[in-house]
Amino acid sequence: MSKTALSAMLALSLAAPAAAEVVETSDDHFVTRDTAVVKAAPNAAWLALISPGDWWDDAHTWSGKAANMMLTPQGGGCFCERIPEKDSTAAVGLAGSAQHMSVVMAEPMKVLRMRGGLGPLQSEPVDGVLTITMQPDKASGGTKIVWEYIVAGHMRFPVATISKAVDGVMSQQLGHLAGKLGRVDAPAPKAAPKPPAKQEATPSDKPSEKPSGKVAPADNEDVGAALDAMDRKTDKPK
Repeated sequence: MSKTALSAMLALSLAAPAAAEVVETSDDHFVTRDTAVVKAAPNAAWLALISPGDWWDDAHTWSGKAANMMLTPQGGGCFCERIPEKDSTAAVGLAGSAQHMSVVMAEPMKVLRMRGGLGPLQSEPVDGVLTITMQPDKASGGTKIVWEYIVAGHMRFPVATISKAVDGVMSQQLGHLAGKLGRVDAPAPKAAPKPPAKQEATPSDKPSEKPSGKVAPADNEDVGAALDAMDRKTDKPK
C-alpha cells in the first residue's frame, strides 16, 4: 500500500462521525465499530444495503465507479465488482472483476456477514469479518445499523495506523448508506444547570454558633451502659 493511499485513508478517519470507533487492537488484529440510526424501516434499509452500487464511494473501487459494485445476499454469494474492458485501436479490451468479500450469512432485515480484506487489506495475509446488524429503533421509528469489522493476521504496516484508516473508510461508507436512508442526528446533550451565584454574607446573615446536628460517636462506656439497660428491661417478668 502506498503512503499516498494510507494518507488518504487517515484523512477520512479524522472526519469520521462520533459513532465510529476502533474498539480493540493488538499486534496482529483490530476491531472497528460504526453505528448509525436512519429514518427508513428495516425492510427499506436492507434493500438499500444489498445495492452497494447506489451508495458505495467511487474512490474505494478498483474500477473507479461504484455502479460496478454488486452483492448477492446469500451464503456463498459475492460482494464483487466488475472492471469494464478498455478497448483500444489496436485491440479489443477484456473485462475483469474483483471480489471484495464473500457472504457467509444473510438474514434479511437483521444480519449480513461477509469475509474478506477490504481495499489494501486484500493484498495482506489477513482474515476480515464484517458483520452488519439491523434492528428497529424505537426512539426514532427507524432502524439502527451497526457495522463491526474484525481483521486479524500478519500486516505489513502498523496496526495502530491502519486500524484508524480502515475505520475512517467504514464510517464513510456507512455514512453514505445512512444519508441515502435519512440519517437521524443524535440528540444534543443537555446543558448542565449553572450553579447559583455566590453572595457574600452580611453581618446579619452570618450564622450563629449552633450545634452542627452531627451526633458524636458513643464511647465504649456509653454503649455498655445502653446494653445493660436493655438487658434489665428484657429480664423483667412478663
